[in-house]
Amino acid sequence: MLRVNKKIVTDEAMRPVAVLIDYQDWQRIEQILNAYQSQQEDFDLNKYAGVIQLTQDPLEYQQQSRDE
Repeated sequence: MLRVNKKIVTDEAMRPVAVLIDYQDWQRIEQILNAYQSQQEDFDLNKYAGVIQLTQDPLEYQQQSRDE
């Protein structure tokens, strides 16, 4: 796990309002997020369309399950 030195800024009522982190840590976080987002863009849910053949309407099944 990525170790990030942080400082939590609070208001007069001691409620957290902000978090301060080093700029180098922020750059590393942005790199990780960009890599994750590029992986997510390559993922295509359409390849799973029509794979499951249902024998019952999903809404009817849900209603029956709730009635039990």
